[in-house]
Amino acid sequence: MSKALASKYDHHQVEAGRYDEWLKEGYFTAGDKSKDPFCIVIPPPNVTGKLHLGHAWDTTLQDMIARYKRLKGYDMLWVAGMDHAGIATQAKVDERLKQEGVSRYDIGREKFLERAWEWKEEYASTIRKQWAKLGLSLDYSRERFTLDEGLSKAVQKVFCDLYEEGLIYRGERIINWDPKAMTALSNIEVIHKEVEGKMYYFKYAIEDSEEQLIIATTRPETMFADQAVFVHPDDARYQHLIGKRAINPANGEALPIMADDYIDMSFGTAVMKCTPAHDPNDFALAKKYDLAMPICMNPDATMNALAGKYAGMDRFACREALVADFEAKGIVAKIETHLHQVGHSERTGVVVEPYLSKQWFVKMKPLAEDVLKDQADDEKKIHYYPPRFEKTFVQWLENIEDWCISRQLWWGHRIPAWYHKESGAVHVGEEPADSENWVQDEDVLDTWFSSALWPFSTLGWPDIKQADYQRYYPNDVLVTGYDIIFFWVARMAFQARHFTGGRPFKDVLIHGLIRDAQGRKMSKSLGNGVDPMDVIDQYGCDALRFFLTTNSTPGQDLRYIEEKVEASWNFINKIWNASRFVLMNLGDDFSLEQLDFTHVSIIDKWILKRLDEVLMQVEENMDRYEFALVGNALYSFVWDDFCSWYIELSKAGLHSEDEAVKQATRSTLVWVLSAIVRILHPFMPFVSEAIYQAMPHAHASINLETWPVSFGCDISEHEMRDVKQLLSMISAVREIKKEYGLKPSAEIAITIYDESGALKKPSTQLAAILRFMGHANWLSEDLCEEKVVRAIHEGTLAVALAQVVDVEAEIVKLRTQKEKIQSEIKRAQGMLNNPNFVNKAPEAKVAAEQEKLRNYQKQFDALSKQLETMEAKRNN
Repeated sequence: MSKALASKYDHHQVEAGRYDEWLKEGYFTAGDKSKDPFCIVIPPPNVTGKLHLGHAWDTTLQDMIARYKRLKGYDMLWVAGMDHAGIATQAKVDERLKQEGVSRYDIGREKFLERAWEWKEEYASTIRKQWAKLGLSLDYSRERFTLDEGLSKAVQKVFCDLYEEGLIYRGERIINWDPKAMTALSNIEVIHKEVEGKMYYFKYAIEDSEEQLIIATTRPETMFADQAVFVHPDDARYQHLIGKRAINPANGEALPIMADDYIDMSFGTAVMKCTPAHDPNDFALAKKYDLAMPICMNPDATMNALAGKYAGMDRFACREALVADFEAKGIVAKIETHLHQVGHSERTGVVVEPYLSKQWFVKMKPLAEDVLKDQADDEKKIHYYPPRFEKTFVQWLENIEDWCISRQLWWGHRIPAWYHKESGAVHVGEEPADSENWVQDEDVLDTWFSSALWPFSTLGWPDIKQADYQRYYPNDVLVTGYDIIFFWVARMAFQARHFTGGRPFKDVLIHGLIRDAQGRKMSKSLGNGVDPMDVIDQYGCDALRFFLTTNSTPGQDLRYIEEKVEASWNFINKIWNASRFVLMNLGDDFSLEQLDFTHVSIIDKWILKRLDEVLMQVEENMDRYEFALVGNALYSFVWDDFCSWYIELSKAGLHSEDEAVKQATRSTLVWVLSAIVRILHPFMPFVSEAIYQAMPHAHASINLETWPVSFGCDISEHEMRDVKQLLSMISAVREIKKEYGLKPSAEIAITIYDESGALKKPSTQLAAILRFMGHANWLSEDLCEEKVVRAIHEGTLAVALAQVVDVEAEIVKLRTQKEKIQSEIKRAQGMLNNPNFVNKAPEAKVAAEQEKLRNYQKQFDALSKQLETMEAKRNN
């Protein structure tokens, strides 16, 4: 044995320096070609800050799988990596520059990118330190970044290929515009929130007429870009106006009144103003009728010259001013409070503006259809755990829209498109024909565009002959939250299907979101966030990991409850103390070569059999990603079967005068504890390493160990039942002694009856254990006197009442209790017979007193019966 365990478990001491040692020895570096490969790529965290508790949960689940697969004999590759996070990182760098009194425009694109790379290095270093503190067994020799050279080549190839195939196009469309970040957003980067706004009803005069139209809008500030007014062709109220013109009260322009069956005759006044550049539905109508599409806002959501005197105002300030002016002129018919869904930028939180813009798009329908075809084939499909999330995945692909992939940022993959300075011609490729006459597109690609290539670009694609790509692709499993199935999982699926011909990974394990103890989402505004590094400082990495991985089933949210983390620490402490007991009873020179099970007892065989049962249960649930079930099984086996029972029962064998029996007990202790620390290793890598190295061990580190094998214990079902009954006998004896105030060491005699009531003869071996553990003598003859009876496993246990009760003392105690209850009965009866109390006291108080009287009467009757029994026993 190379190391001894400290007398007390101290997670600081156990975890200190261990991770650095693992990295130095290269335990997490993949490449053993004698083994079957298994691959996971980490969902790359954004280099925008520190890891939160959700990251800790997600990565711990992956690390569990990785460590389990290594123990099972796989060449395990877990690829490390991070994401450049375009909008989020640029916002952080912008904020830092603002604090220095400059903007990115002051320093220019190249200098800004230098500052962004500095930010990346700073926060990547922080993330690596956090990974280390979490004990993640990542292969850092293959670490990737979504903006590194290899991924840039992959991104350029994908863009160029999709463009050549007609699946990427550039066009004017209504997109989601973030006026704070001043960039386009894809639909799934918009969070819709129910907001209480207003519906404004304005009067539009009809040209050369005394008539008016009442038109409603929630966004008056867009009226400066109105191009038409639409009614339904079958609406009798307005048919006579079709072809005439309505005067826009915002700018005095005459708008043609047109008809289209898109208009809902049951909604509002059934008259709609058409603003093609600021609404996607209006845009569709404008395309249909060839209407102009002017824009009345600047990219920062201030009004432009089309707004006249309101130019330069913020869109919402313009709204207020315009409505106030309309009210003064009598143009406002009415204003109603209106609850509606308003899009907000996921990144900056500002209200998104529907905005006409020239952007790059991916044509999604054909790509999604290919994935859906494969998803119908069990051999080709991505398997979801739990399966219900496959429906979410499929439904989104079935209803997919084209993806806006261009972003008006500087930090990201520059779009490989070039425009001729004179002709405006477009060239897509890594380089232009000549740099003198061509200028590159200023925009970058959506961050998710590069993330969508992550499963294969990290392994060397597009060089498909690259060794890692050949060996480890497709990935075996992806672990991620249900909140990014649309953002990421679906996009990886269609890019992989198109460029590699199949699925990017075989399985997807979906987990939920981590919430506070009250079930609320953790957020800065609520102040309920928890830093996983603080939890590790207080309770240790292993305790946090065990809590995170065993307290939620796949797909479900997890509530962070500190008491449960503390319970995990207590569980580890229990294992630590049990390990110290084993080590203290082995002697200094015990080795694995000395394991000898020739003379194992029935108790030894029972724990070995229980270990085999648990091992099979654990493997089955590990392979199904049911880690909570694994945790429950391990907790019950380790705490109850091993620590609470076997360690105590093993003392009989350890104290035996027969050296062969002692050796069998020691061997059993070593075998079971060795299996426990290896099974627990994926959950708690640090403490399992510490215990492993203190025990007789075969390798320098538990990271080099193999998964436990079944002992194959030769024990009959009858013997297993006998041991279960013995354990319940010991528990029953202890309960009786506690109930009747006897010392645990007090000697008593018992008899055992089977389920039919027949007397069960004692087994010599089991009776000896019962005497040792419970100070109880198992009798072979029936008890004729009054008995205390307890149910046990497949039978009952009886103790002569005289053994546990002092009859005279019991009579005195019962009489005292009876007198006390009798006085309470008299008190309650007096109150309830008092008309003043019954008539004046609150009804609830009267009812409570009546309930008390009923309970007192029941207690009095029970005490009377017990006293009668005792007095009869004394008189006999």
